Amino acid sequence: MPPSDTIFQIFLIFQFCLGVIGNSSLLMLYVYTFFFKPHLKKLIDSVFMHLTIVNMSTIMFTLLKDIMFSFRVPNFLDDVGCKAVFFSLRVSRGLSICTTSVLSTSQVITITPNNPTFVSWLKPRLSTWIFSSLLCSWIINLLIYGFMIDLVVAKTNMTLVGRGFSHGYCQRKKFGKQNSEWLFSFLIIHDFFYMSVMMWASLYMVIFLYRHRKLAQHLHSPNLSSQSSPERKATHSILFLVSCFVLTYWLNNFITFYGFNTKERNPRLEAINTILITSYPTICPFLLMKNNKVILQFTSSFSVLRMTCFQSSLPG
Repeated sequence: MPPSDTIFQIFLIFQFCLGVIGNSSLLMLYVYTFFFKPHLKKLIDSVFMHLTIVNMSTIMFTLLKDIMFSFRVPNFLDDVGCKAVFFSLRVSRGLSICTTSVLSTSQVITITPNNPTFVSWLKPRLSTWIFSSLLCSWIINLLIYGFMIDLVVAKTNMTLVGRGFSHGYCQRKKFGKQNSEWLFSFLIIHDFFYMSVMMWASLYMVIFLYRHRKLAQHLHSPNLSSQSSPERKATHSILFLVSCFVLTYWLNNFITFYGFNTKERNPRLEAINTILITSYPTICPFLLMKNNKVILQFTSSFSVLRMTCFQSSLPG
């Protein structure tokens, strides 16, 4: 086995463990906050919790089969397994773009002043809007990929070449052109809509933060900046999340489109694509933990305890 394959196997296992541990820890943290620290609970935490579950699903359904394939485990997935994994993975990835879009939009509504009538009307109904948006995203993605389950079957020849979807244990079977075109067209429109909303929300947040900073400098008031620091930190985190998602999304789409239209399979490109698909779900929980109040309280208490122990150990 070439050294590059061994390195790739180790990296996949490391990324799988890191992503599962990070997302499961963050999920348990939100559950703990919900039951034992309800005063620290925020509305946007429900979106974070949903995103964490979606991220964990994406990591498990992507990396588990790729780890098995990298170790050349034969017949790990049959037709039913390929359909189930493809369906779960695609629904998870579809929900990821929807949830990130809802997250960025809800943050825009949160930080926007109540001057516009629409914003003042929507803010008290934000929880209902978030629930409805996430529910609609579930229904839409289940319907889209429910129709596309029949596209995927298990590979009968592991060295198969030719245009179309083919990765690991699964491949795309022959399918009527008219039947598949409208599905792919709807999928492109679906992703483009949510990506447009996400980009608009991100641009608005950047402009808002820039104007807020200019206003604080103009008034020479550090208090104006410090009063809204939690909102600014949350906005910065969401902007970073959106930037990571957009970057990995377009790189993944470019590689997928290239691989879809080429006859020869490039294992290195498929390996890079796997890493891109799971990089955002792996990074996401650690960025969200950074600004979590429960973790900040814990680290603050730990720092105080450590300082107390250090002072008590000093002579005299």
